[in-house]
Amino acid sequence: MHYAGTPFGFLASVHCAAATENFLCLEHHGVDTDFWEDLVVGIEKPIVQNGFVNVPDTPGLGVEPNEEVIKEHLYEPGYFEPTPEWNEERAWDRLWS
Repeated sequence: MHYAGTPFGFLASVHCAAATENFLCLEHHGVDTDFWEDLVVGIEKPIVQNGFVNVPDTPGLGVEPNEEVIKEHLYEPGYFEPTPEWNEERAWDRLWS
């Protein structure tokens, strides 16, 4: 499997891999970003140890967001800002499905 993104998606891929028979490897590129592991809390770090990842046994993906670090590294301002544009009928997904 190939993954290039945040530790949230990475751990989702880890859970998927753990449930897959004969899984071999999960490629990821978090090592290129110095704050990558800091985006999450609730997991032993380093997340990847000697080429392996322990599958968290806590609820959900096994991590929580580190909101302070996330806010420091936003490309655009705003963190879960209101999105009133989705309240308009023209934005309803049901119009196209």
